[in-house]
Amino acid sequence: MIWNDFWGFGGYARPAEGYMSWQHLTFVTLLVVLMTLLAVLLGRRNRHQSPEKKNRVLAVSAILIDSIEIAKIVVLSIRYNDAAYFIHVLPLFLCSIQLVAIPIAAFSKGRLKEAALDFVMIFGLLGALMGTYFAGNNYTAYPVLSMDNVFSGVTHCISGFCSLYIMLSGMASMEKRNIPFTAAILGGFSVAAYIANIFTDANYMFLTRGDGTPYDIVYNWVSGHPVLYPLIVVGLFVVYIIAYYQMYYLITRRMHNSAKQSKGVAA
Repeated sequence: MIWNDFWGFGGYARPAEGYMSWQHLTFVTLLVVLMTLLAVLLGRRNRHQSPEKKNRVLAVSAILIDSIEIAKIVVLSIRYNDAAYFIHVLPLFLCSIQLVAIPIAAFSKGRLKEAALDFVMIFGLLGALMGTYFAGNNYTAYPVLSMDNVFSGVTHCISGFCSLYIMLSGMASMEKRNIPFTAAILGGFSVAAYIANIFTDANYMFLTRGDGTPYDIVYNWVSGHPVLYPLIVVGLFVVYIIAYYQMYYLITRRMHNSAKQSKGVAA
């Protein structure tokens, strides 16, 4: 029974509960709450620890997220009897870029590490929310407690955890000099995704269609225009980066000013 009910071999024995069903919302909320609690606990605990100790949490997260994703690809390859199935699940979605970015943030050094840490912090939480609450492409197709949704939910929440952990532990630099690197990472993956979409039936970065995600709003707005739609999607990514940096600087500036005022009153 579990062979069909969880792993999906031979097709799932029960229908999908549906996108935004109570089962979907309950499951992803539990994941997001657990993700947040762990990030707050470990982030606050390690905030004043050495860089090496802070980095251990990221290293474990990097190994865990890639191990789960590899296991998922292996299972899907067996399920569909397709050794080349990995072509359909390359890390070319906005969320799955973290499969590359988190290991770089954990195991590299110098400027590359700084840029990767900033990238994970900026996009990790967004990817977690998009891949859980707004993953209409998954929850309309598979039961909530299935390998497809459980593995996907866990990997997306690892990305969100890393984003919050980097923020709370003080690992991010968010220096303006890293903005071009953040944009270059996103731009490079977007180009690769667009090219991959041309030669496969995939929909990487959702640059071809919305597939039940909020990108459907843009897709319907431009009537699925093959040029305007992907340009607007990438443009929204850029707007998000700029808005995130602006909000970050605004909040940190206010916190800094508040701290100075508090010291002045105490003096």
